Amino acid sequence: MTSSPATDAAAALIADLIANGVRDVVISPGSRSQSLALAAVHLANQGHLRAHVRIDERVAGFTALGLSRETGVPAAVVCTSGTAVANLLPAAMEAFHSGVPLLLLTADRPPELRGVGANQATIQPGLFGRFVRLQLDAPVPGDGDWSGLAAAAVAAAMGADAAHGAPGVAGPVHLNLPSREPLSGTLPALEVVQGPAPAQAPAEPVVLDRGPRTVVVAGADAGPAAEEIAHAGSWPLIAEIVSGARFGRRLMHGYRALLSDPALGGRIERVVVLGHPTLSREVARLLSRADVDVVAVRRGGEELNLNRLTRAAASVDVAPGEPDRDWLGAWMAASAAQAIDLSEHAPDTDGLASKDFAARRDAVRAELDAVRRPLSRELLVDAVWRATWPHDRLVFGSSRLVRVADAVLAGKKVPVHANRGLAGIDGTVATATGIAVASQADGSPGVTRVLLGDLAFLHDVGALLLPPDEAIPRLQVIVGNDGGGTIFDGLEVAASADRADLDRAFYTPHEVRIEQLALAYGWEHHRVTTRTALDQVLTAPSGGRQLIEVPLPR
Repeated sequence: MTSSPATDAAAALIADLIANGVRDVVISPGSRSQSLALAAVHLANQGHLRAHVRIDERVAGFTALGLSRETGVPAAVVCTSGTAVANLLPAAMEAFHSGVPLLLLTADRPPELRGVGANQATIQPGLFGRFVRLQLDAPVPGDGDWSGLAAAAVAAAMGADAAHGAPGVAGPVHLNLPSREPLSGTLPALEVVQGPAPAQAPAEPVVLDRGPRTVVVAGADAGPAAEEIAHAGSWPLIAEIVSGARFGRRLMHGYRALLSDPALGGRIERVVVLGHPTLSREVARLLSRADVDVVAVRRGGEELNLNRLTRAAASVDVAPGEPDRDWLGAWMAASAAQAIDLSEHAPDTDGLASKDFAARRDAVRAELDAVRRPLSRELLVDAVWRATWPHDRLVFGSSRLVRVADAVLAGKKVPVHANRGLAGIDGTVATATGIAVASQADGSPGVTRVLLGDLAFLHDVGALLLPPDEAIPRLQVIVGNDGGGTIFDGLEVAASADRADLDRAFYTPHEVRIEQLALAYGWEHHRVTTRTALDQVLTAPSGGRQLIEVPLPR
């Protein structure tokens, strides 16, 4: 086999990506992208890279998104030309709004085959529009080279390129890579150097004084920094369940009720926001108030500015000074009254050991009732939360269950992920798979659990297909199956639509046998109906993929 300009350019580009800190490439098969795919697999076989293959480009895009979410380093996704490129748009949009670095490497026809009706040729340059930090339509190898593309792409994805987007804000980058035939050839000998992981661009903090009555709001992707700011300022912490900041001594339980209390929420003068809050109307109303000074630490591609007066900040520090203990104390007292305990009561050991038949009978009956207690949504989210620890990962789908979890779960410092940039149900299982693969890549312990509803699961069922030659991640997909989209029952459409029309167009009932899907894709399946059984499945040693189905009432 002889060399080809396409192969030489592709191999050099992948090597340059490695030199700029990229460690993961997700590949979807296709003819036009063959030089990129073969170069990535070759360098992966040499140990320079981790290559992951997914036949569906939408699954591939969200898998790369999950890898990038967990590592903070842009993963690259490679696809062929035509409709394959369009299938990356949902993941690109989520990465843009969530501030997740991502590299989209799309193969293309050369310029002479564009706009003339050539097979699998469409208008790829600019296809992702404003959803990418940088878009480059590369020259055809032989007409020009691809040197410098990798460095520019990684820098822009990490927010270091101020000329192409928001400085310090990560996001997706699109490299459109046209080639002429021959598309395959002998791979050139390359000296591959593994560069350090790229860092997000540093940001100058805004220093806040302690004066105004302040609360800290942590939305999706806020991370531990929100808890640190609340602790430093002695300010109440309102942390969504998807924030990764729901822990610490300043955490407020039942925050919806507290924000609705005029003596607390009504007296707020300043809000410090980290991440993207999306789970409650009470927080949205607070951030929309013109009489509140909102300081938002920017995370994604759009600035948070619901009241049109919000101050953007790259980061926040707290000035020295005395805290407002009365302000914090009032919130702490109200929070304590809102705490919810979903744990089972301790066994009645005295009753179980009693020589009195009636007392022993009642104690045994109570124990049997606890064992047989059917699962509700509240008990489901509580069981998953309790089973998850700092070495695990927890991924929430955009289903009804995430709102239940946000309303009832207490504080706990665990790594949490969710695609809340646009709060779509797209790609939840694929994203969780990427997170699992990345978090377990170096042999680290832990299980990745993804909690989602049945429609979000079915929307991404293709992500269950994993190649037999790749390491199987420890992954538990927990599906709350209520037979349709019950989240619509709580929205305004339920009050205005005819019930039959609501069911058909929104609830979308189904009769899918999830255990058969699990069998077809090679997953271990469990159908559990009680809290005791769920606890056992969640905590039992598992070395692979488990699909846990929990039937729930509408």
